[in-house]
Amino acid sequence: MAKIAVGFDQAVAQGDAIGAAGGRPIGPLLARGEGWSVVDLICTSGPQDRPFEEQHSQVSIAIVVAGTFQYRSTDGGRRGELMTPGSLLLGNAGQYFECGHEHGTGDRCLSFSYEPDYFETITGTARAGREGRPFRVLRLPSMRALSRLAAEACARLAGSSAQRDDLTLGVAWEELGIQLAASVVRLANDAPLEVRDPLPSVLARVTRTARMIDEDHDSELTIQRLAREARLSPYHFLRSFQQLMGVTPHQYLLRVRLREAAKRLAIERAKVLDIALDCGFGDVSNFNRAFRKEFGMSPQSFRRKGLQ
Repeated sequence: MAKIAVGFDQAVAQGDAIGAAGGRPIGPLLARGEGWSVVDLICTSGPQDRPFEEQHSQVSIAIVVAGTFQYRSTDGGRRGELMTPGSLLLGNAGQYFECGHEHGTGDRCLSFSYEPDYFETITGTARAGREGRPFRVLRLPSMRALSRLAAEACARLAGSSAQRDDLTLGVAWEELGIQLAASVVRLANDAPLEVRDPLPSVLARVTRTARMIDEDHDSELTIQRLAREARLSPYHFLRSFQQLMGVTPHQYLLRVRLREAAKRLAIERAKVLDIALDCGFGDVSNFNRAFRKEFGMSPQSFRRKGLQ
């Protein structure tokens, strides 16, 4: 198999070279141990590719790093979910599903897999939920309770290509996987089960604006501008975005900027001020307050933790 490009855009552009035949997701194994593994999955599917049915062989928690797609399954009480950067894809062992890319090409996910018995052991809970499965829902949106873990995972992914032979990385990934599982199982089973079935046109418009935020997060993005991009009135855009994404446009934009800043803090030596300005924050004091509120620690503390 050809080496996977580190950058998401390059990986999508080189889909044929890396062997992503038919748009099936592939990627390197980052670490594994007894009962668990973590993989950097890159999918090059686009609107021209038909979704195909897959099955989770183990319990799965995947952090969406880049791109957007639709995740569908009969499990979880919903027919489909819009997956965007920062959201978490949840899968029960044996669950059938499919992923569609009707509104954009490609995605990248950091996928943690757990053997069912191991997952039950590390979460300290019995297999709750329907038919004894740990997850009742398909997705968790980007939320503050998971921001620190998601940011640490993305920062570790960004820096892992230069450290693949470091044997200590396996322990670090395992610790992160355990913390992630324990947090997610609690949040997922507290999540509401309301059915959401948006019009295809609304789904396409919200997806387009989410991709716009991800690609242009360091520029001035107003509700008016995003609503124009979605071709909706500001009121209908706000309501539709929050219903589909689980957060407001402002919360989503802020978390995109903070994740990018956290990743750069962990792997770069640039000044905190320069990183804050590059990521779209007007001044370092506002950045420090937002960062501490989101991650529970200062940018400097996060950087020291990442460098260790």
